[in-house]
Formats: sequence, structure tokens, C-alpha cells
Amino acid sequence: MAPPLILLRPVAVALAVLAGALALGACSPIKLVDRLTPTDTYTVQNGIAYGDAPRQRLDLYQPLARTAPPPGKRPLVVFFYGGTWTTGERAQYRFVGEALAAHGAVVAVADYRLSGEVQYPAFVRDSALAVKWGLDHAAAVGADPAQVYVMGHSSGAYNAAMVALDARWLGELGASPRQLAGWIGLAGPYDFLPIGDPDVKRAFDWPRTLPESQPIQHVTAAAPRTLLMAATRDNLVDPQRNTAQMARRLEAAGVPVEVHTFDNLSHITLMGAVARRIQWIGGPVMPPLLSFLGLPPSDSSHRAPH
Repeated sequence: MAPPLILLRPVAVALAVLAGALALGACSPIKLVDRLTPTDTYTVQNGIAYGDAPRQRLDLYQPLARTAPPPGKRPLVVFFYGGTWTTGERAQYRFVGEALAAHGAVVAVADYRLSGEVQYPAFVRDSALAVKWGLDHAAAVGADPAQVYVMGHSSGAYNAAMVALDARWLGELGASPRQLAGWIGLAGPYDFLPIGDPDVKRAFDWPRTLPESQPIQHVTAAAPRTLLMAATRDNLVDPQRNTAQMARRLEAAGVPVEVHTFDNLSHITLMGAVARRIQWIGGPVMPPLLSFLGLPPSDSSHRAPH
């Protein structure tokens, strides 16, 4: 649940380049990732409203026509970033939109209201509203309405889990998690009571936080198929308590679930390794993600640049 600064994975040369850039004040890590993100693989519509509030906006990334699969067959991924429900901007995650669009997905990177303005469950309701927008508009944006996924990292993975597992939130909007093709959680907090972190306390009005606020409480056999990813070196969100326990609960309920853990990544670099031009730094995060989405792998999806 760390602020969403994407630090590059420690390969010696890459670290040296990054450290040098920072020492020279060239750019922040997130800006460096942004500069490395291609611009010729997608089209983007910025600031689409999925609700009335200023932060109820999303950016929509669509593959170029040459990218397979063809329009109407593409998955739609609604993505929520992390930041302890206190920070984050959708513009910082262009690299996620590009990485998935380059392989043929339509991607909605959504903002949601943060804890300086709201508390739980408002940001879950925002997430459900963004997913409902995806369900309603999938066909119009060239995606398959039967292939809508919700995905998130860190606190964004919490949002994704709550939308996918707790039927109340989509139900309020006349929709259902059964309409989802699956959900994807990267380093998500799914069981974190009691709360110690001050930012999380504020977001969840601790100690008046109800157990029903925890995604782990909402696992049933009706849950969508699931992909969980975690870094064994994560010192912010315990992967055993959260990812491993969520996987066991889903498996016990008979829900199809894939789990991938990465020994060479951390809480932040797990997300950073999605960035297409630095995937070789972090390891094979994209192959299982693409497979889960039904997209063909790329020969360059985790190859070091020449």
C-alpha cells in the first residue's frame, strides 16, 4: 500500500542508470518510466467521465488496428492503481495502459476519490461505477462485453477484489460480478485488520472499521476466476497473509485461481515490471497476465533490449 512511485528493478546496470538520472535531477522514477513508455502502440481518450465527481474519470487505451485480436474480440481491463487510498493519478499509469494495449487489450485506467475527501466505502463505490462503465461500453470501444476484467495493484487491488467478490457494489448499479471474466490482484491487501498504518486508519475510519470491509470475507463459489501476483520481498503487504490466504480461500470455494510469486521483486517493482520497455529488468510478470487475459505472448515481452 505504498505511494505509487515506480522504482526500477535492481539489475546492476539499470540501477546505475536510474541512480545517475536521479542524482542529476533528470526526472523522478515515475517520469523516467513514462519517458520509456512507447507512444505508437495505442490511441488514448483522456478524462472520460464515469460519474459526476471530478475524480470519477478514466483514460481509455485502445490498440492500434494492426494489433491482434480484432475489434470485438479484445478483452477490456479496468485498472486501479495503489497509493494507500491517499495518493495517485491515472496519468502516472500510462505505462500500464500501453503495456496491455500493445498486446491487444482495451484498458481503462481509472481515478477514484481518495481519503482526503472520502472514506470507505466511497472509493469502492467509485471502482464499481468505473467497472459498470466498462461493462456498459465494452462493445462501443471495440472490446468483447463477455471479456471484462478488473485489475489493481496494492490498494487498487483491494478495490478490484471488493468489486469482484462483494456483490453489493455492482449490485447497487444493476450489475453483477458474474458479468466479469476475471479479476487480477497484484500485491493486494485482502485481510488487514487491525489497522496500524495512519493513512489506512484514516481511509477506513479505524477503529470503527467493520470486518465486512475485508475482501477475504466475501469469497464464495460465485467469485470470478482469479489471477493473484505477489513479490516474496514485499515488506509493505504481507504476501502470506494476503495473497496466499486469498488463494487458499478461493481454492476452497472451488474458484479457478492462479498464483504467481516473484522472488526478485518488491511491492513496487512488481508493478513496475509491467512497463513494456523495462520488463526485462523485473522478470516474467507479463506472460501469466497475458495468458490469463487470453492474449498471445510477445517474443519481446520479457527480453532485454539490445
